[in-house]
Amino acid sequence: MSARHFLSLLDFTTDELLGVIRRGIELKDLRKRGVLFEPLKNRVLGMIFEKSSTRTRVSFEAGMIQLGGQAIFLSPRDTQLGRGEPIADSAIVLSSMLDVVMIRTHAHSTLTEFAANSRVPVINALSDESHPCQLLADMQTFLEQRGSIQGKTVAWIGDGFNMCNSYIEAARQFDFQLRIACPQGYEPDPRFMAIGGDHVQIVRDPKEAVRGAHLVTTDVWTSMGQEEETARRLAHFAPYQVTRELLDLAAPDALFMHCLPAHRGEEISHDLLDDPRSVAWDQAENRLHAQKALLEFLVEPAYHHA
Repeated sequence: MSARHFLSLLDFTTDELLGVIRRGIELKDLRKRGVLFEPLKNRVLGMIFEKSSTRTRVSFEAGMIQLGGQAIFLSPRDTQLGRGEPIADSAIVLSSMLDVVMIRTHAHSTLTEFAANSRVPVINALSDESHPCQLLADMQTFLEQRGSIQGKTVAWIGDGFNMCNSYIEAARQFDFQLRIACPQGYEPDPRFMAIGGDHVQIVRDPKEAVRGAHLVTTDVWTSMGQEEETARRLAHFAPYQVTRELLDLAAPDALFMHCLPAHRGEEISHDLLDDPRSVAWDQAENRLHAQKALLEFLVEPAYHHA
């Protein structure tokens, strides 16, 4: 049986995505009740990090341990990956020793090449193209707080980069409308706009994007690897700060999300994470639960077919 990978939201059907999210809610409940649940005993997750991380590392490592397994942290400094060993060679060797691999990288091609040569599931834990694990957590948070997101309106304010791309895929998979407000020159890749089709529209005015929206979300204006563009980006994105006043234009029961880390005073006003409409902390915690459900989904079938 060839391994299933999770490199983008499009790798799963809508039903599979909803199944993982609902399972995340169940696993969250088990943890809250202190129930020991270890389906991945003796299973090992390899975590390859080219980009630093807080939430991604802790959620995957803690999640694997809570499921009864183990996680190994691999940075380019500690492995041959950082010294030029071909990705395919690393994938062949590592996947012979591990049960699942999680990669947080710059180039999305690193993921696709690794997955093509891996005999075990590979998870995209962030690339320059997308961040599907974050979307699992976001969709779980919305489901818990407001029920189904199908038919609702989501406003993305800011850079049309990897998080925005994953929101476009989510709009298609979960059947919601996505309004993207971004400055000229910072639009999502046309490839992703094509994926979104009539689920997605680009507007220039954040007020227009937010009006009546059920979910408003944003990300930092300067992502890792773009630091030299910071000053230029601050100037271009200044009108795109999400404030309480902007949020007031959204639906009365609107939620605000941010994948964190947040730069208060830049993409959000200083007080926004303290606003009762903000669910950023629930969203962050749900990385743990949604990814545990994902790990169980990807690793467990191998267990049954062994």
